[in-house]
Amino acid sequence: MSSLSRELVFLILQFLDEEKFKETVHRLEQESGFFFNMRYFEDLVTAGEWDEVEKYLSGFTKVDDNRYSMKIFFEIRKQKYLEALDKRDRAKAVDILVKDLKVFSAFNEDLFKEITQLLTLENFRENEQLSKYGDTKSARGIMLAELKKLIEANPLFRDKLQFPTLKNSRLRTLINQSLNWQHQLCKNPRSNPDIKTLFVDHTCGPPNGARAPSPVTNPLMNAAVPKPGGFPPLGAHGPFQPAPAPLPTPLAGWMANPSPVAHPAASAGPMGLGAPNTAALLKRPRTPPNNSAAIDYQTADSEHVLKRTRPFGVSDEVSTLPVNILPVAYNSQSHGQSSYSSDDLPRNVIMNLSQGSAVKSLDFHPLQQILLLVGTNMGEIMVWELVTRERIVFKNFKVWDLAACSMPLQASLANDYTASVNRVMWSPDGTLFGVAYSKHIVHIYSYTANDLRNHLEIDAHAGSVNDLAFSFPNKLCIVTCGEDRLIKVWDAVTGTKQYTFEGHEAPVYSVCPHHKESIQFIFSTATDGKIKAWLYDNMGSRVDYDAPGHSSTTMAYSADGSRLFSCGTNKEGESFLVEWNESEGAVKRTYHGLGKRSVGVVQFDTTRNRFLAAGDEFMVKFWDMDSVNLLTTIDADGALPASPSIRFNKDGTLLAVSTNENGVKILANSDGVRLLRVVDNRPFDASRVASAAVVKAPPLGAFPPGSASIGANIGDRTVPVAAMVGMSADSRSLVDVKPRVDESMDKSKVWKLAEITEASQCRSMRLPDSISAMRVSRLIYTNSGLAVLALASNAVHKLWKWQRNDRNMNAKATASVMPQLWQPSSGILMTNDLSDTNPEDAVSCFALSKNDSYVMSASGGKISLFNMMTFKTMTTFMAPPPAATFLAFHPQDNNIIAIGMEDSSIQIYNVRVDEVKTKLKGHQKRITGLAFSNVLNVLVSSGADSQLCVWSMDGWEKLSCKYLQIPSGRAVTPLADTRVQFHQDQMHLLAVHETQIAIYEAPKLECLKQWVPQERGPITHATYSCDSQSIYASFEDGSVSILTASNLRLRCRINPSAYLPPNPSMRVFPLVIAAHPSEPTQFALGLTDGGVCVLEPLEPDGQWGTAPPAENGAGSSAASIAANSTDQPQR
Repeated sequence: MSSLSRELVFLILQFLDEEKFKETVHRLEQESGFFFNMRYFEDLVTAGEWDEVEKYLSGFTKVDDNRYSMKIFFEIRKQKYLEALDKRDRAKAVDILVKDLKVFSAFNEDLFKEITQLLTLENFRENEQLSKYGDTKSARGIMLAELKKLIEANPLFRDKLQFPTLKNSRLRTLINQSLNWQHQLCKNPRSNPDIKTLFVDHTCGPPNGARAPSPVTNPLMNAAVPKPGGFPPLGAHGPFQPAPAPLPTPLAGWMANPSPVAHPAASAGPMGLGAPNTAALLKRPRTPPNNSAAIDYQTADSEHVLKRTRPFGVSDEVSTLPVNILPVAYNSQSHGQSSYSSDDLPRNVIMNLSQGSAVKSLDFHPLQQILLLVGTNMGEIMVWELVTRERIVFKNFKVWDLAACSMPLQASLANDYTASVNRVMWSPDGTLFGVAYSKHIVHIYSYTANDLRNHLEIDAHAGSVNDLAFSFPNKLCIVTCGEDRLIKVWDAVTGTKQYTFEGHEAPVYSVCPHHKESIQFIFSTATDGKIKAWLYDNMGSRVDYDAPGHSSTTMAYSADGSRLFSCGTNKEGESFLVEWNESEGAVKRTYHGLGKRSVGVVQFDTTRNRFLAAGDEFMVKFWDMDSVNLLTTIDADGALPASPSIRFNKDGTLLAVSTNENGVKILANSDGVRLLRVVDNRPFDASRVASAAVVKAPPLGAFPPGSASIGANIGDRTVPVAAMVGMSADSRSLVDVKPRVDESMDKSKVWKLAEITEASQCRSMRLPDSISAMRVSRLIYTNSGLAVLALASNAVHKLWKWQRNDRNMNAKATASVMPQLWQPSSGILMTNDLSDTNPEDAVSCFALSKNDSYVMSASGGKISLFNMMTFKTMTTFMAPPPAATFLAFHPQDNNIIAIGMEDSSIQIYNVRVDEVKTKLKGHQKRITGLAFSNVLNVLVSSGADSQLCVWSMDGWEKLSCKYLQIPSGRAVTPLADTRVQFHQDQMHLLAVHETQIAIYEAPKLECLKQWVPQERGPITHATYSCDSQSIYASFEDGSVSILTASNLRLRCRINPSAYLPPNPSMRVFPLVIAAHPSEPTQFALGLTDGGVCVLEPLEPDGQWGTAPPAENGAGSSAASIAANSTDQPQR
């Protein structure tokens, strides 16, 4: 075939696939031989449809074409033969042998004889080469992997394994272009042409006006490829008429074929879809009359087309799109994109609000922007008044009428009367707000003058209610979605259910109600990455698309409703922030800068019709909507979770960000500071909040659609889990007010290193100790954060526990309350087995199980396993030599431990079966550090030889190794420890040596940063804070340095005088340092005199100094390299 024929075949293949002509698609693939569909081939092989497998292959190759082809056919027929033998169907096996395998005897007669002899065996697995043959499913999987390699290596399949990149519905688009072109060539084009067939060229009938502008000069033709959603009924031979009830532009484009409106429910609904004028209005925005001759011909294909699944498509012709591709926005928001600059973004932290539990969802009041609604993982809801920092509303989770609830909900609450808030959202007028919980329930509260009243309790979904939003199809409604895969619409006044939409095959993750002019619709997304769209008509979904990366996605419109964005994260941790081309249902723009290994689902929001923001990699990232490149980032002074929840107020002057300290940080620009000052300068009267809402909002039930600007944002969530948090409508509308601010507020301050030299400058506590004091060799917090465990050089363990009391309600470790040195009633101590050597010379090590139940420990002798509740020794194993020098639990199996040995080997040991699975060799001196990465599936080891090694957790082969870069002129102790620890992202690696602190990127071990202290003496130990934002390092001179982890810049130094009593006769310094597992600013020191000290900043929400300013605009990316002088990073 010619090249043009080949391209036409690809267009037809795409068309057939979109139309779900599956058999025809694969028949054309096979007969044309242009595209080998590997996925279809895999399905055939997995199903064992051997005749279809060979028939499909025959379109591309024959048995004797080459050695690759011969091997492909042989493997298929051999598998078919073995399956017949496995089923004891000897007759079929003989038939396959004679008809299918005989052909290969001419090439390898001995092999054919061996295959024949299998007939004589009772079980072919008696043959040594087939002894490992498993079941049919696994055997097909193994064979399929081999076949794919053979096909990819076969030159006959070259250029046939990749389908060309095409825009969605490309064939339809070309036909549409042709129709437009033909119509413009008519001598007398008509406004409503009569298109009867595609089989002949189109011409208009009798003269009815002036000649249309030529295709060359027509601005619409130059501006855009006509939208694939606008074609005539290709199978219809009657006159073309405008569709009486078209879908809105967003849906018409997202569907390859908009629905015909022959259904009464769709044409006669409350939204007035049947109005002919709506068709012209929604098809494209109002344009000058001289453009009216360029027509998009409408499609009215059958209903089954609307429900087909189509792959996610990316537009490759963004630059040719019409400027006004979307309809006119809401009447109440006439302003367009403003000339804001990035300086207008809220960057500065002005306050911290402590919630007491983890924040899950945030929303600012749409009218009174000083009010912030917050929901937590403990089911608490609260409203903060930001000027006074007063919590004016607080509610715990409580079911209002348990008897009226469904039996499954009653049973769930009887078992566990707790629930997490998944979503909080104000109504557009601020007189109501909704709360979606992780258990069935939605609560709607009415809010007036600080008076919070129960309005509606809805038993909405079976399981978790993942999202909630307000919409206005013809009256104010509440849209919910849940774990039961349903979307439901409820009357906001009575709580009556209006609609139930079903069609998702996975839990519905988020909803995004919106409207274009008078057309109301809802986007929904599910945890399997499917996007659907619904009209309020019970006619099923109008869109079925895949989200980028099959991610759990949320969708949001810009404040003026003109631009659609989505953000999501898939199961692999890949995140996608995109803008959609609504007219084509394809991605218009993909924004760069999100982390490749996101923890949880990335949250995002929009502001000022200009900026996008996302919480990712422990910071907030910003983009200009018109640029794919990252605009700027802020870390909000640290302490942010991996994927913080974020929310702008309606003006974009304030930004609320959740923290990993169970709180919320409020960031502001100069206008936001001004806003809070202006309100603060007059007495706060809560009734103003209500009066403003009442004056500006009509009565409930008569809310005008023009004021319901719907956008979206999401809460902090992890996927996939039962209790998920949804994304909902944005009840904010921009107010174009920009008060003037005192310029002195923006002046930068000179940065200075924080030096802590006195006990009064921080909180420190030496833990009580009645046991003989020996230097602390190892130190760790329990995973719960309620206790500290130390191992002394005399092989004795010490455990300090904090008790729950009025000063410490959560019993967490703190420097403010004295803990108890805990021992069981038996009075026994956890004491390791000792070797014959001096205990002081032995290398101590231990590892704590994830649930804090067991500790595995060694001090030069056997490894001991202790019960942390009773202190009893459960077992001992692995007597020296060699002695264990480092221990680490496998992250996926507590029965597997990695043991670093004195002889430089690493043993992978299974405790359950008491067996060494494998032994790793690569170091020259003893092992001093081990760290697992679940993300990279590797183990990193470090040794006294100053070497790092990376091992695959699959086959335990060595992937890479590298020696530390020892600074020139620095003397190194012969057996100096090198410790390793992974960042929270499990990709960046902290390496600690007495001469330096370095950051590496695994698995290639590329050194990204290196910090070499100049005057403090050797480093004794260092560790990441629990959020990986800081690094705590201890020194032989007794000082502690605190560095910003992203750039290894020193920001605070604690001198020993701040936590140690003066004692000239005794030199005391920390040997080990441990970070609290949930408090980023707390750490503990294990000292040479046997003591343990806990340190925290002086203020409860305080930080250890402030980060130095970035140089030359350098951000805080973990991949950046900052070079500086003394006590700053070096390469």
